[in-house]
Amino acid sequence: MPDDRQNYIDGEWTESHTGETFETTDPASPEEVVATYPQSDAEDTERAIEAADAASDDWGTTPGPERGRILTETGSLLADRKDDLTELLVREEGKTWSEAAGEVQRAIDIFHYYGAKASDLGGTVKSSSARNTNLYTKNEPLGVAGLITPWNYPIAIPAWKIAPALAAGNTIVIKPATLAPGVVHEMASALEEAGLPDGVINVVTGPGSTVGDAIAGHSAVDAVSFTGSTQVGNAVYDTATEDGKRVQLEMGGKNPTLVTDSADVEEAADIVSAGAFGVTGQACTAASRAIVHEDVYDEFVEAIVERAEAIDHGHGLDDPGMGPHVSESELESTLEYVDIAEDEGATLECGGNELDREGYFVEPAVFSDVDNDMRLAQEEVFGPVLAVIPVSDFDEGVEVANDVDFGLSASVVTDDHTEANRFVEEVEAGVVKINEKTTGLELHVPFGGMKDSSSETYREQGDAGLDFYQISKTVYDNY
Repeated sequence: MPDDRQNYIDGEWTESHTGETFETTDPASPEEVVATYPQSDAEDTERAIEAADAASDDWGTTPGPERGRILTETGSLLADRKDDLTELLVREEGKTWSEAAGEVQRAIDIFHYYGAKASDLGGTVKSSSARNTNLYTKNEPLGVAGLITPWNYPIAIPAWKIAPALAAGNTIVIKPATLAPGVVHEMASALEEAGLPDGVINVVTGPGSTVGDAIAGHSAVDAVSFTGSTQVGNAVYDTATEDGKRVQLEMGGKNPTLVTDSADVEEAADIVSAGAFGVTGQACTAASRAIVHEDVYDEFVEAIVERAEAIDHGHGLDDPGMGPHVSESELESTLEYVDIAEDEGATLECGGNELDREGYFVEPAVFSDVDNDMRLAQEEVFGPVLAVIPVSDFDEGVEVANDVDFGLSASVVTDDHTEANRFVEEVEAGVVKINEKTTGLELHVPFGGMKDSSSETYREQGDAGLDFYQISKTVYDNY
């Protein structure tokens, strides 16, 4: 029997005022309905924003250690329910069990991390140039934070927005992605059980064109944090900044891994395979371009094809090597890019076919003979499709890596320390890795991109994640 879920507004679970609903289904078994959710509109969103606004003053003046206790308790409650959360995430998003469990654990860790950080929030004390004067700063919450989150990391990304926003004393209205909103509802339930006051977090499900726009454009919302596509993110930015809101956008990527002639080719193939094909390629940080020195190019292509062909598929609950795409439209988009790449003259080395089975499954694809001006090398595919691009030397490799509109994550595989340091200095990306896959993030350091991957305003995670949700006040106390 599918779960019948509701919006969470002002401490109560409630239906949309229209009574309309939508369903989520299992990507590995699309005939199976997982849950129903309210198809909310601007009026529902308005009620949620009003609730957050009304709760803002009390929550903003709640002592940091008390806010931190609630976050820490939430993390513990999520840990107690880890298996149930993992199963729900698998059934709505399609990840393998291992991938989903890792994501749930990340959310748990994020709540514990910001629970501890909340006790340390404050300002700085400086020495005044005047006598009999205390000079210091104090940090204050912005007020109401509007959060718009994607389906591909449906618990981790909401967690790394929700936890710092609450730690800093803001109230929240969040619109989770309609393809996989269930785990956000579970976080709200855990926060409620941990003692979060009514109205401090509000969850509204529904389309971005109504709920998202209402959040971005409402005068009572003080900050908007968005993760999703560049096209939608730019529209959110335009709407939100009309009345001067603080805005944070993290968007698409076309992430390169540069494999130099000094690299261990087998190690490079392992790194690129994990970055390109993990989570079915549905990550903004996925490695979609392998830029490979011509001296090791053929060897690398052979090695990466071997790894792609060894990946097994299945329902995420069985923990295979790869799960399905999240939806039929995402599958069709990947298949379309396979056709585009072949039409442009790239060589399909393996994969790229829809599997003859129930669900939205596709074979991971490897293309060789790719020029960096092809659409396959320039546009975000968001599926397990890898373009392998030959270069003659390190300098050309960095030039090709930078020759895209995006700049989110980038990695280099090399045994040359000078090359590694030069790559860090010269590549245009917000996350740079040496001998590591492009995917995977530590929660206590900043995350964000450059160019069309980000608004380049505020970073997420770590201390930077708190900075977005606070404003500093400078105090001159002449005693």
